[in-house]
Amino acid sequence: MTSERIPYEQAIQQNFRKIKVGDTFGPTWWTCWIRVELDIPKNWMGHEVHFLWDSDTEGLLWRNGEPVQGLSKLGEKTSYILTDKMKEGDPQSLTLYVEAACNGLFGAGKGSMIAPPDNEKKFRVIQAEMAIFHRDVHELIMDMEILLGMAKSLGEDSQRSFQALYTANQMVNVCEPTEPDTFSTARSLASGIFRQRNGDSQHTIHAIGHCHIDSAWLWPYEETVRKCARSWSSAIRLMEKNPQFTFACSQAQQYEWVKRFYPTLYNQVKEYVQAGQFIPVGGTWVEMDGNLPSGESMVRQFLQGQNFFLQEFGKVCSEFWLPDTFGYSPQLPQIMRGCGIQRFLTQKLSWNLVNSFPHHTFLWKGIDGSRVLAHFPPGDSYGMEGRVEEVLKTMNNNRDKGRVNHSAFLYGFGDGGGGPTQTMLDRLERMKDTDGLPRVYFSTPERFFSLLERDTGQLCTWAGELFLELHNGTYTTHAQIKKENRNCEQILHDVEILSSLALARSETFQYPSAELQHLWRLLLLNQFHDVLPGSCIQQVVDDALKYYGEIRSSGSHLLKAAFRSLCGEPGSRDLSSSHNFLIFNTLSWERTEVVALPGASGAENPVLVTVPSMGYTQAPAPAPPPHAVTVVQEADGSVTMENGIIRAHLDSMGHLNSLVLVSSDRETIPRGVFGNQFVMYDDIPLYWDAWDVMDYHLETRKPVTKLDQPLEVGVPGGLRGSVHFSLQLSNRSILTQEIVLDAACPYLQFHTEVDWYESHKFLKVEFPVWAQTTNATYEIQFGHIQRPTHYNTSWDWARFEVWAHRWIDLSEHGFGMALLNNSKYGGSVRNNIINLSLLRAPKSPDANADMGHHQFTYAIMPHMGTFQDSGVIQAAYNLSFPLHVIPTGPALYRPWSAFSVSSSAVVLETVKQAKAGPHSRTLVLRLYEAHGSHVDSWLQTSFPVQEAFICDLLERPDPRQRLTLESSRLKLSFSPFQVVSVLLVLQSPTL
Repeated sequence: MTSERIPYEQAIQQNFRKIKVGDTFGPTWWTCWIRVELDIPKNWMGHEVHFLWDSDTEGLLWRNGEPVQGLSKLGEKTSYILTDKMKEGDPQSLTLYVEAACNGLFGAGKGSMIAPPDNEKKFRVIQAEMAIFHRDVHELIMDMEILLGMAKSLGEDSQRSFQALYTANQMVNVCEPTEPDTFSTARSLASGIFRQRNGDSQHTIHAIGHCHIDSAWLWPYEETVRKCARSWSSAIRLMEKNPQFTFACSQAQQYEWVKRFYPTLYNQVKEYVQAGQFIPVGGTWVEMDGNLPSGESMVRQFLQGQNFFLQEFGKVCSEFWLPDTFGYSPQLPQIMRGCGIQRFLTQKLSWNLVNSFPHHTFLWKGIDGSRVLAHFPPGDSYGMEGRVEEVLKTMNNNRDKGRVNHSAFLYGFGDGGGGPTQTMLDRLERMKDTDGLPRVYFSTPERFFSLLERDTGQLCTWAGELFLELHNGTYTTHAQIKKENRNCEQILHDVEILSSLALARSETFQYPSAELQHLWRLLLLNQFHDVLPGSCIQQVVDDALKYYGEIRSSGSHLLKAAFRSLCGEPGSRDLSSSHNFLIFNTLSWERTEVVALPGASGAENPVLVTVPSMGYTQAPAPAPPPHAVTVVQEADGSVTMENGIIRAHLDSMGHLNSLVLVSSDRETIPRGVFGNQFVMYDDIPLYWDAWDVMDYHLETRKPVTKLDQPLEVGVPGGLRGSVHFSLQLSNRSILTQEIVLDAACPYLQFHTEVDWYESHKFLKVEFPVWAQTTNATYEIQFGHIQRPTHYNTSWDWARFEVWAHRWIDLSEHGFGMALLNNSKYGGSVRNNIINLSLLRAPKSPDANADMGHHQFTYAIMPHMGTFQDSGVIQAAYNLSFPLHVIPTGPALYRPWSAFSVSSSAVVLETVKQAKAGPHSRTLVLRLYEAHGSHVDSWLQTSFPVQEAFICDLLERPDPRQRLTLESSRLKLSFSPFQVVSVLLVLQSPTL
C-alpha cells in the first residue's frame, strides 16, 4: 500500500504480503499493488484462458513490465485473456501485477456519485482466479441478446419483431446446455435473421469507439493520468483482435500524459494511429468549457492541441470534439475555422431542461457569419453500449433524417473512462446490416462527416449561441477559480506583449517561449469543463489553485525580465520623485487614469497619467486634476460623490439612490428604487448541486437589510474619493465594500470583500436602470451578443441565468448603463434590472465550495449614445488590465508606443512571438472587430517591419494576403466581429 502513485519499476521492488479474496485495503486515493502468481493447469491445453479480477477499485493490469488492460467492474472489464489457445511450449507460470487505485470509476463519493469523497473508505478483493472461457457460449448469448432486443424494441406492430422472437424461441428448443454440439445449430438459426439485409434507403449508423475521460472531476488530475493508461491499453487490446474497431480519442493533454508516464503504451498508440484505428480528434489541449475561457484562451486551446497532434502524428484534427460541456459560445465557429476545423460534434444540449433542441445535423453560424457543420448524436449519449434499443433510438430520434441519412453512435464507457468492450463490438457486429435495424458501420469521424458534407445544401442553420438550459450555476460556483482564471489570462496577455516588445527592441533578449508554453498549458488544463466551472471535488480545486499560483509566480518573474530589457535595471528607487517610475499600458488605446505610486513609509502617491497605446510614459509630478473628485457626507449619513463626469448619491447602507451623467444631467436610477442592492436567494437544485440553478430560486429573493458598519468617508477627494461600509449577510457572513471614484474616470468602482459561510444560498447584486428596452448586451469572446430581457417564450424563460465576460449593458436609444466586472461570469437582465451573480454555496461534490474570503470588483458606467461609441468595451478592459508601475533610475524617458490602431471598433488583443525559436523576430498580432460593424483600420507600429502577412489562428501565413506597409502602417479591413491575425517579420532592432 502507498499513499503515492509510484511507477511500476519502483512498485515491484516493494515488500509484498499474502492476501486473499475478501481482504480489504485503502483508504481512498491510496494505491495497492498486488502481485498475482498464476499456474495454468496442463489439462487446459487448447482452451482460451482468462484471468478474472473483480474489486471495487479501478485497476491496471501489468504484464512483463507493460500496462496491458484496465480492470473495472463498472466498466465491464473484469477479465483478461491470458492466452487465446493454450498450446505446448506456452509458459504455464505467469506473474501479473494489479495496480489497484483506491477509488471507483467515478471517484469515491459518500452515498452518491457526486457527493464529496469518503476519504476513509476501504476497498476489497472480490474475485481473483483463472477460468476457461467458452467462446461458443459467449457467441450464443450475444446472438440471443440481439434477437431479444429486436423482439422487444421493434414493437408489436413490426413483423421483424415477431420473426426475431420466433427465432429465439426456436434456438431455446434446439439448444441443450449439456450438449455443446447443439450450440452451432442454434447459432445457425440466428444467422438466418442476421443475413437478411436492409434496403438502400435504410438509415446508416456510424459506430465509433469512444472513451470520454474527464481530465479532472470526481478525482484529481493525477488519477486521470492512470485512467488514460487503463482505458487506452484496453482499447489497444481490442484493436489487436478486432481490425474493424476504431477508437476516437480527444484531448492533447491526455496524449502528453501517456507519452510522459507510459512511453511503451504511447508507442503502441502511435502505431495504431498510423493504422487508422486509434484516431486523435478534437484539436484542443483539453475539452474545455465552452463559455468561460476568453477568446484568446480558446485560440490557444486549438493552437496547443493542433500543434501537438501535428508534431506527434503528422496531421491536425479536422473536427472539434466537445461532447460534454455546458453550452457553446457563438464565437466558436469562427475560432474553429481559423484553426483548420469545419466540423463540430457534441451531445450535451440533449440535457436541455425546457426546450428540446430542434436539430441533430445542421449548420452552426457564429456571430461573424462563419459556418461549421454540426452533429449531435441522436442517441443522446456519448457512452452507448451497442444495444438494439440504442441503435433504434439513434435512428428514430434523429430530427434531420429527412435531410441526411447518417448518424454518429459513440460507444464505450465514459466520463470516468473505461471505453468500449468486446461485448459491445460483438453486439454491433451482429447488427451491421440486419433487416429491421439501421445499418451499423464501424466508422471514423472522417468517413462520417464526409458523407454528411454531401448534403449540407439541405441542412437548416442555427445562428448564435448553443445555450444549455441546465448547469447555469457553473457560471458562479467556485468564484476563486474563476477569479484566478481571469487574472492568469491577464498575466499571460501582459507577459507576451511586454516580452514581444523587449524582443523587438533588443538583440539579446530571449523570448520565454518554452516557459510561456508551459504556463499556457497549465491555464488551458484548468479550463477543462469540470474545473473552471467549479463542478469538481476539493482535491481538484487544490490542484487548480496550485497551478494558478505557478502561473502568477512565474509570470511575475517573466514580467520583470521584460521590464529590465525595456527599461534597464531599476535605479536607486528614490521614492521621493514621481519621475523615477514608468507607467506601462498593455492595451491598444491611450489611457488616462489615476495610478498610485509607491511612496516613503508605505504611503501611496496618486497621480493622473496619460499613457500611450501599448507603451509607456514617465510618471508625472502630482498635480491637481482638471476636475477634482468631491466626497460630501450629509447629516443623515448619505454621501454624494462627483468627478465632473458622473455624480453618485449613496445612502448609509451603500445603496445607490442616484447616478447622474453630469454633462446631460441624465439620471440612471429609476425613481423609488436603488442600485447596489445585495440580495440572497435559497439555492437548492433538483439534480446537480454545484452545476444547477433552478428558476424557482427567483421566488425566494431576500434583500440584505442588516447593516454592520454604516457608510463612512475614506478618501475625501482630490484625485480619488472613496467611502466604505459593511453589511451582515447572515449570522456568519459579512460583506465589506469600498466605493471608489477617480478623477477623469467614467465609472464608479465597487471593491468588495466577502467572508462567506453559507449553505445553499446565492448572493447577487442588482442595478435597476432607467431605460426601456427589450434586449441587453453581453460581452463574449471577441465580441458581444444580445439576449432578451423578457420571458415571452420558453426559450427566453430558460435563459433566466446566463453568462458574460467583462461587461453587461442595458441601453435604450441614446442612453444606457454598463455593469463591468473583473472576475465574474454569471448574471442576468430581467426587465430593466441588471443582476450580477457573486457567490454560491453548493455542497457537492465539494462540501467546502466557496467557503472563506473573497475579493472582487465591479463598476457601473452610465453613458450617452451606444455602448460602442461611449467606450464601454475599452472601460471594461481597463478595469481588468491595470497599468503597470515600474521603478526606474533618474533617467528621462520619452513617451513611447509600440502599436496602436486607428479605429475604436478594433481591439488589438494579442501580441506574441510566432511559433519559432527564442530569438525569432516574427510576431503574431491578433485583432478583432468589437462593435459589430464593417470597418477599415490602420495598424501603426514603431518597429521596423520587413514583411507582413495575414495568417490563420494556427499562425500559418497566407502568401496571397501579403500586406503592404505604408509609413509604418498597415491597412486592415474587418467585417463584424472578425478576428484577424497578422504575422510581422521584424528587421533588426533599433533603439
